[in-house]
Amino acid sequence: MKPLLGAKASPAMVHFALLLLRIGVSALMLTHGWPKFIKLITGNFNFGDPIGIGSAPSLILATLAEFGCSLLILLGFQTRVAAIVLMINMLVVTFFAHGTDPFGKKEMPLLFFLIYLTIYFVGPGKHSVDGRSNKTWPG
Repeated sequence: MKPLLGAKASPAMVHFALLLLRIGVSALMLTHGWPKFIKLITGNFNFGDPIGIGSAPSLILATLAEFGCSLLILLGFQTRVAAIVLMINMLVVTFFAHGTDPFGKKEMPLLFFLIYLTIYFVGPGKHSVDGRSNKTWPG
């Protein structure tokens, strides 16, 4: 890559950027997953049913995605699997939960979707559990 403002995108910088991306997106998604986790453990299953499977199963799946998979991405463990789950969740949020809403309501889940798609294609980087156990990372 060409230097931008004098900074070369070295492999070390790319891996650090992937770490920052994983930490940032996980922290942001956990603000959505934590309240769902609290609802789940307190037995409050009052939740939408965007795909017609019932409120309780919908809450469980959303919690597993937004809380559980966010923690996996934060750690960089089973990162690509977690990214797939979160991409599916964001598509459900976009096209089912906010299906009839204006684009402004769909924009954030679409941005999350694109971030998870990027993480899926690029991987977690070497500063991750997956990266530590996989010696194929360049740099």
